[in-house]
Amino acid sequence: MSQTQVLARKWRPKSFSELTGQDHVVRALTNALEQKRLHHAYLFTGTRGIGKTTIARILAKALNCQTGVSSTPCGVCSACTEIDGGRFIDLIEMDAASNTQVEKMRELLENALYAPTVARYKVYIIDEVHMLSKSAFNAMLKTLEEPPEHVKFILATTDPQKIPVTVLSRCLQFNLKQIPVQLIAAHLKHVLEQEHISCDETSLQLLARSAQGSMRDALSILDQAIAFGEGKIEEAGMRDMLGAIDQSYLYDLLDALSQKDGAKMLAIADAMENRSLSLDAALQDMATLLHRVALAQVVPSAIGEDAPEREQIFALAKVFLPEDIQLFYQIAINGRDDLSRAPDEYAGFTMTLMRMLAFIPDDMTAASTGGQDKTAAEAAARGPSSRTNAEIKRPSSSVTIETTVKPDFDINLSSFSDGWRVMVNQLKLSGLAKMLAQHCEVKNVLPNEIEFCVPETHKHLLDKAYQERMQTALREHLGKPVRLKFSIGIITGLTPAELGSREKQEKHSQAVAAIESDLFVRELVEHFDAKLIVSSIKPIQ
Repeated sequence: MSQTQVLARKWRPKSFSELTGQDHVVRALTNALEQKRLHHAYLFTGTRGIGKTTIARILAKALNCQTGVSSTPCGVCSACTEIDGGRFIDLIEMDAASNTQVEKMRELLENALYAPTVARYKVYIIDEVHMLSKSAFNAMLKTLEEPPEHVKFILATTDPQKIPVTVLSRCLQFNLKQIPVQLIAAHLKHVLEQEHISCDETSLQLLARSAQGSMRDALSILDQAIAFGEGKIEEAGMRDMLGAIDQSYLYDLLDALSQKDGAKMLAIADAMENRSLSLDAALQDMATLLHRVALAQVVPSAIGEDAPEREQIFALAKVFLPEDIQLFYQIAINGRDDLSRAPDEYAGFTMTLMRMLAFIPDDMTAASTGGQDKTAAEAAARGPSSRTNAEIKRPSSSVTIETTVKPDFDINLSSFSDGWRVMVNQLKLSGLAKMLAQHCEVKNVLPNEIEFCVPETHKHLLDKAYQERMQTALREHLGKPVRLKFSIGIITGLTPAELGSREKQEKHSQAVAAIESDLFVRELVEHFDAKLIVSSIKPIQ
């Protein structure tokens, strides 16, 4: 009866070219093999599942391939095939965790004195070498310092700090890195294509992140995912299997936070609690999301063009100030630490949300008029989104929202001719809906509708939900039904956001001028050879 081989073994690299994420180690070993500059002892360090033992076996093949010492072993000779199959008589693997005694080490070292049976080199791979006893390490020292010419030692460990420095100094040490999420996702995609199994990009990202930098763990989780999904991998199933948080909860929480809607935030927390989701994982994912938002604010190019939910990230980057995102990030990660001391997980989670709400600034529109607006807006204008909840949808060139009640009145043109910015501040709007109103220019006021123009850089705000909020707020403000029409085009005047930005800049310039002309400040600068940090000056509100 045939047995399916697990993916972690089936897709274990058999050559240096197949290794993923350890280019610095591969380059050093490849050059050493090509130049025949061979050392007698190698030490590979790093966390689990990143390739320590795999590289050791490939190195053993490179040393003993029947075609000669080479960085590209043939893979077909008897030495290569037997090493791959774990049957090579001159490759001795030892697990130090279960062979810690000095007697075992002395026996191994005595056998090392004998010439290899069929190979060029007798290779000893000692895994988890830090588990050896002090006496066992002492027994190794003489052989490591002056080993027989036919012996190569390859040591592997997850904890190099526990290895005596006398042993470390006798080895060539290579520190293997955790594998980046994107490289793991790309490798999993390749494996799934070869296995003829379908998987969406979001599921790949979930699987890659859950591996925490370990390719072996990623392939083991992938095996579990294939079994869980009965041969196909879908996002909903992966979130259930991994206990991952649906990102829509996080976007809804931040949207409610931008609207200062504590009741909505608690309702979302209740929904998460009712589904028995891990609230600790929710705070971890929120911190990850806030980190990506901070990147979008400071270095927009750091968010890839094909990154999932790219437009939502840039939309959030424009709603919140950078300093607020930093504060929310700290609240989220500190909230995780507080969960263990809270009365229960739900109480700790909701208190963290309320803490964010308590520190939110009064003016949530400041982020849309700050200095980062231009770069973030330009970056946000690129790339479609695939989300369905609080979704930033790509609008057509003209979007019209109509009420079911046909208006039979004339809207007063004078209300919009010069006072649109004042009216926006009077409307009951917040969050992204208010941001949409601030970036609109009134193009035309007809007897039964108002026409607005939105610039290309802010077309991502033309979400149906935000348009409906704006329509409702205008209807309540005017006391009459109203129909809105939106188009994307060139702004000929100044939008409320641009007027606010100009006013803010003028106030800042006046504040800077006042500080620079202050006699006391000038004396301080001259006396202490000080420098005035202009960016730290804030106008008095």
